[in-house]
Amino acid sequence: MDAFAPVAPQWTSQATHAFEFCCPKCGSTSREAEKVWINRRSPVVTEGYRRKWQEFYYCNCSHVWWAWSNDRLPADNSQRMPD
Repeated sequence: MDAFAPVAPQWTSQATHAFEFCCPKCGSTSREAEKVWINRRSPVVTEGYRRKWQEFYYCNCSHVWWAWSNDRLPADNSQRMPD
């Protein structure tokens, strides 16, 4: 699974928006996900001219969720790619 593939995997079509950066069904973190895809082709520019992306996760409980890259907790940003 290539997290940076240019085309969205089929499993992302069933994703629900998580308003906290964890699985809305079971509470698992993004690091526990079985699959990951980051929509790098369609960034959104914030009011501070920073980019954010949709990050899609296929959770170990089989729920598919997505959240904005800038909603990630600060502890998770230590290994994040620069904008």
